[in-house]
Amino acid sequence: MFTSKAMLRGSAAAAAVVTALIGVGAGSAHAAGWPPLQPGAHLYTGTGGSGAATTVDLGDFGTCHTLSAPARSVQVASGSASVVLYSGADCAGAHPWATGSLAQSNLPWAMQSYRVVPA
Repeated sequence: MFTSKAMLRGSAAAAAVVTALIGVGAGSAHAAGWPPLQPGAHLYTGTGGSGAATTVDLGDFGTCHTLSAPARSVQVASGSASVVLYSGADCAGAHPWATGSLAQSNLPWAMQSYRVVPA
């Protein structure tokens, strides 16, 4: 059983890791043409973090969101949440794709919808 003190230590440690990785990853991400890695999650209509961006509400666990334009790339820096993307609207599609809590990737195909899940 976790105590509130242990949970706070774990949350602080996770935040420190995300902050450190953002600092390390920002230079290499920017050099490759990606936008700088920042806390949160963002879906992009183009590859390599280009095109229109959609900011994902990482606190909205489980709700399905259908995008107005398909996503082709994603960045996530969270520590506690990840994003599952679907090729069809309304979180449908044969092969969902999950990000993990620290990700920067072009998607294997255009994604039409997503939901936030615990990491």
